[in-house]
Amino acid sequence: MRFKLIIAFVEDSKTDLVLDTARKSGAKGATVINHARGEGMKQSKTFFGLTLETQRDVLMFLVEEHLSRYILEKIAKAAEFDATSGTGIAFKIDVEDAIGVMHQVEQLTQELEDEI
Repeated sequence: MRFKLIIAFVEDSKTDLVLDTARKSGAKGATVINHARGEGMKQSKTFFGLTLETQRDVLMFLVEEHLSRYILEKIAKAAEFDATSGTGIAFKIDVEDAIGVMHQVEQLTQELEDEI
């Protein structure tokens, strides 16, 4: 089974929405890194050296290759990434190898067998 890693940078207020959407779309789990900081096209405003920006969360989903585009599109729509600048981004990358995902493989295999 081949996997893709979906990485999403979202406003912390949208983390639960994106997690729920990904799970409903086929993701079996996620890793969340809280309080990440990033910079887009415009530099962050500062006030006496303190940045005036919202915190971001980094969400990582290791998903089966055939589900990856569908999940990516669903979370982008739910989080409104293309509707408003600065709401977040998501992308997927190839995973060459993964260890510790046998439970996920077994569950995906069972779901595919049930559909057939």
